Amino acid sequence: MSVRPTLFAAAIGALASLAMQPASSQTLRYANQGTLKSLDPYTFKETTTIAHQGHVYEGLVTRDKDLKTVPALAESWETPEPTRWRFHLRKGVKFHNGDPFTADDVLFSADRVRAQGSNFLSNVPSDAKFVKVDDYTVDVVLSAPNPILISQWDSWYILDRKWCEENNSVAPTPVSATTPSYAALHENGTGPFTIESHQPGVKTVFKVNPNWWGKPEHNLKEIVFTTIASDATRVAALLSGEVDVIEPVPIQDIARVDSSPNAQVLKGPELRTIFLGMDETRDELLYSSVKGKNPFKDVRVREAFYKAVDIDLIKTRVMRGLSTPSALMIAPELFKLSKEFTRPKLDPDGAKKLLAEAGYGDGFELTMDCPNDRYVNDGPICQAVVGMLARIGIKVNLMAQPKAQYFAKVLKPGGYQTSFFLLGWTPATMDSHNVLHDIMGCRDDKNDTTRGEANLGGYCNRELDALTDKILIEADTAKRDQMIKQAFEIGIKDYAYIPLHQQSLAWGVSKKVKLTQRADNQVLLYWATKAEE
Repeated sequence: MSVRPTLFAAAIGALASLAMQPASSQTLRYANQGTLKSLDPYTFKETTTIAHQGHVYEGLVTRDKDLKTVPALAESWETPEPTRWRFHLRKGVKFHNGDPFTADDVLFSADRVRAQGSNFLSNVPSDAKFVKVDDYTVDVVLSAPNPILISQWDSWYILDRKWCEENNSVAPTPVSATTPSYAALHENGTGPFTIESHQPGVKTVFKVNPNWWGKPEHNLKEIVFTTIASDATRVAALLSGEVDVIEPVPIQDIARVDSSPNAQVLKGPELRTIFLGMDETRDELLYSSVKGKNPFKDVRVREAFYKAVDIDLIKTRVMRGLSTPSALMIAPELFKLSKEFTRPKLDPDGAKKLLAEAGYGDGFELTMDCPNDRYVNDGPICQAVVGMLARIGIKVNLMAQPKAQYFAKVLKPGGYQTSFFLLGWTPATMDSHNVLHDIMGCRDDKNDTTRGEANLGGYCNRELDALTDKILIEADTAKRDQMIKQAFEIGIKDYAYIPLHQQSLAWGVSKKVKLTQRADNQVLLYWATKAEE
């Protein structure tokens, strides 16, 4: 096995840095395959980044260990009328620099999160009006009822207006920014930890916030997060005791970790859906041998790609059984009618016929974008898909990159820069509406600029959009579920996306550490306890 010298050197350097630090039961060392680039909580809507920032920033609400929405910076709320929510803010809360938390910060954060450059535009409705009633009361006025308004506010973190204004950070930092802002390199939250030092993409040191308003459920004084991209090096660091927690554990190493004397693997189902998407909007693909037209605008081509993917082979060979093939773009745990859907059967011969009918009997060539350090076995999954498509005459040039480069490319302002891609999605609302709106919604909607925010391929069906809008305001659960079913049926008929599976969680944890594992895959260390040495 060959290892690129630069990656190997970086991994060894990371381990050396950890080894030089004095061991302490009050210090928890955590390593992830991915990086923490920006500290600006509106830069990057990605689970690992959100979890890191959740140690220092807080929202009006949060989610508990069972993913139930509970109070945070808002002590309570009510809906005095269907289109008005009233939030009663927690008094006595201080930002890390000592500034008091008030309604002004909520109003400022509501504007900032919906400003150009934010990757969290859909967390807060664009037409919601935030009204300061007094320093500790805020009303949110809506144009229509929204029973799930706060369902993704646990990842909408509140910033200090005064601090942002003083540090030229009123505007959010775009994920594609080449020059980091002050807010990207520094933090000033209200949460249980502060950040002592931050080396973007390398190492971040968190210190406990002694002035936090809440009651700590951990026994830590310090968290040291280090990126270790190499699977082998990350596992070795856990087994040697140089780190206490790693995520993820490579599937091939789960048995070895479980059989070790000092570590184990926390396993569980994850709510994230891994899927393939296609550019369905451009007149000509950016990266393809086909000129003057876009093959993916033909539903037969999309169906052919779908029927060429051997999901069972991905499960058994690539994922080694640790995945659940999906017929929908949402985990079955989040939609009770999901059992009524089944995947189209694998049919390479039928796929070839479909391509021929569409005028591509000789196949064609295109580029596939894929992260190689974000999801479980993401690189190998994409390599497997390349081979499967080759069997129907499609030559795929795979561009697999670390997540920082991958997302900077595919989320590039002015039009998503990809023709064919792999992505994973956990609905922040834990609800189908989020998938239908953010992933499957028309992104050129003039009345709702947040629709299709993560729709990289530009799929668009106005009938589905109309249903999505009705789903948002429908309070009757049975009616709502039938509408969701109908919307997913539209997407399936269009072969809008190719859902693959829900991956399984695999966290490596020292036997000295107790940690809560949530199905949303946020590694939240403010619930961690570490035994005294």
